[in-house]
Amino acid sequence: MYGLVNKAIEDLAISAGGEETWQRIKDEAGVDVVAFVSMDAYDDDLTYRLVGAASRVLGMPAEEILKSFGRHWVLYTAREGYGPLLERAGSSLGEFLANLDALHTRVGLTMPALRPPSFQVDVVDDATFLVRYYSERGGLSPMVVGLLEGVGKRFGHEVVVTHSAHRSEVLDHDEFLLRIVGEVSLEAVAEAVQPA
Repeated sequence: MYGLVNKAIEDLAISAGGEETWQRIKDEAGVDVVAFVSMDAYDDDLTYRLVGAASRVLGMPAEEILKSFGRHWVLYTAREGYGPLLERAGSSLGEFLANLDALHTRVGLTMPALRPPSFQVDVVDDATFLVRYYSERGGLSPMVVGLLEGVGKRFGHEVVVTHSAHRSEVLDHDEFLLRIVGEVSLEAVAEAVQPA
């Protein structure tokens, strides 16, 4: 994964408990990197070790760490200079979700080693989206829950995200139902889900 991901984990850890907590997490993970470089690629194992260490140091299940990280990622990337790119991906929740793959393609232009996930989005009804998540990396579905919650918040919606189907030997992806709480126009949702 790129250093930007590890820097976001660092930012979340410092927000939760300060520099001392981040150092404890790095020590627990056996990571001696002084500073991650956003545009450098790092072994995925390093990121997984940081998540495991954060779970032990903070006394939280790894799933909760990943969910918190997903919510944090949306805010962090906007702050770190990707705000305009996020804005171009859509002006509504549905449009943004429909353009996630296009967003990753644009990011890939500057990060050639990027191995992003893929998302397919269908409108279920006027307040519900079915999001299919394909990734070569295992164990990150709780992060997707947090990511979808964070994207909902970015567009001013309270959302409920349910992990409705899990990747398995017979299913090559995970599925999530994202339900917007409150009133939403079906026309606005249907128009929004047309990819750019």
